[in-house]
Amino acid sequence: MSAPAPGGAPADQQAGQLSHRQILTIFAGLMIGLFLAALDQTIVATSIRTIADDLQGLSLQAWATTAYLITATISTPLYGKLSDLYGRKPLFLTAISIFVVGSVACSFATSMYELAAFRGLQGLGAGGLFSLALTIIGDIVAPRERARYQGYFVAVFGTSSVLGPVAGGFFAGQPQILFFDGWRWVFLINVPLGIIALVVVTRVLNVPHVRRPHRIDWPGALALATGLVPLLIVAEQGRTWGWDSTRAIACYVIGLVGVVAFLLAERRIGDDALLPLRFFRSGVFSWGSLAAFVAGAGMFGALALLPLYLQIVKGSTPTEAGLQTLPLVLGIMSMSVLSGQLISRTGRYKVWPVIGLTLMIVGIGALSRLGVDTPYWQVALFMVVVGWGLGANMQPLTLAVQNAMPPRDMGVATASATFFRQMGGTLGTAVFLSLLFGALGSRIADNLRAAAATPQFRAAVADAEAAPSPANAPILGAVRGNGAIPLDDSSFLSRADPVLARPVLEGFAGAMSVVFLAAAAVLVLGLVAVLMMRELPLRTQSGVDARRAEELERRPAEDPIETLRAVGDAGGRAGRGGPRS
Repeated sequence: MSAPAPGGAPADQQAGQLSHRQILTIFAGLMIGLFLAALDQTIVATSIRTIADDLQGLSLQAWATTAYLITATISTPLYGKLSDLYGRKPLFLTAISIFVVGSVACSFATSMYELAAFRGLQGLGAGGLFSLALTIIGDIVAPRERARYQGYFVAVFGTSSVLGPVAGGFFAGQPQILFFDGWRWVFLINVPLGIIALVVVTRVLNVPHVRRPHRIDWPGALALATGLVPLLIVAEQGRTWGWDSTRAIACYVIGLVGVVAFLLAERRIGDDALLPLRFFRSGVFSWGSLAAFVAGAGMFGALALLPLYLQIVKGSTPTEAGLQTLPLVLGIMSMSVLSGQLISRTGRYKVWPVIGLTLMIVGIGALSRLGVDTPYWQVALFMVVVGWGLGANMQPLTLAVQNAMPPRDMGVATASATFFRQMGGTLGTAVFLSLLFGALGSRIADNLRAAAATPQFRAAVADAEAAPSPANAPILGAVRGNGAIPLDDSSFLSRADPVLARPVLEGFAGAMSVVFLAAAAVLVLGLVAVLMMRELPLRTQSGVDARRAEELERRPAEDPIETLRAVGDAGGRAGRGGPRS
């Protein structure tokens, strides 16, 4: 216990530590910003099938998802670097504002390509919401103490995971609300939430910040965009263009040139780099980033398919599908709390990503066994296992990187860890959805040929031809050999004759099994990376306190009076919540 200092406050608080109440006040602003981004992910995932069907572009839905992830991924390290230079608060407010503007634009989309462009704008804001929130937490809470506040994160993600599917299903299921198509409210709902977030963050988010000389790595940011965008585009479009087509090769070349230019730019600019290359001298950062990349690829790739499976194969409505994913949420919440509490008590964190990735491999591998007739209780059990795996991974990997890097680099280090996870998620979503739709056509065609030999299917075809129905027409056209079934609008499957629709549903289930197996195989690499990562003792100082100590160590030893005055000034600022930044 700290001895009382003059004025009645504990000595540690006089030295600059934030009180529990001050931390909770700052958390209030962070949680609203996080809720905005977390709710958007769950609400869009539940309603994307309805949106894609309405915009005549189910097979193009990867563009909307990938565009969001591309811009969020590229902007993440830029937010981290700029926040280290100019302070967390102005960048967090900027991220919220861009996110809200992008949400409004999404609500007016008239095609999947427009939606993809506007989702890209939205992603520019989302790139700062998660990474800056995690960075600020690293600023104000020591690694060993973060489990004390883990419940607030779990509450935000748990609430958004429950409300998102319900709200997404409700909006997607309404033909019109206040003169707008129902699904457009999936994006419009972000406007009032964003305004609340802006007001609260403006009032409560006051984190100490020390300005220092800097250069902004704009060449690195431009080179990073040049390298990543073509590679992610070809990952999504390669199945359509052909992986060795002229356009694909052009993307490979441009992407490679961009990556090389990025590495050269980072080497030239040194410590002011968007992603300082010296970070990779740390084994914890290198292996942790690889593990985050692989976990992101497996996680986003697999989770993108669950709503499709529940809605297309199992015939659930968007609202039902959202509620049916709650076992996944419960798994994440329960394991996040358990791992956080045990990390706080023991100071050991490496075991949790090992357990988490193992559970994800087992759970996602089990999802590959899903079929048309799989009972829901089995699906729920598999989702719980995957949720446990995610819950054991999310916080410890970020914690490991934050703990291993210098305190002055808290923003860029946290953003870099988030960047690699989002990069994996972006690539995983693009590749796995491409793999899904690439395998889908041939599997449906094979299933239809096999079904056409059965008396039951032939009888259903005869009945459908005798009483024509628009819902049966796409399947009948494929049976007659008039071409493949159009997949830009899958809503006809819920109204088609069940006998005629079954080969198509089995085709979806079979193609998804291939993707789940691929995701499980990729996660094995992440498990290897975690096993190679060295575990370092967790610091007992917050990022702000560690940076203050670091600054004082660099001050000239011959001027003790100035040093003592700086300590007092820094302590007074932090005790009052610090300068507004």
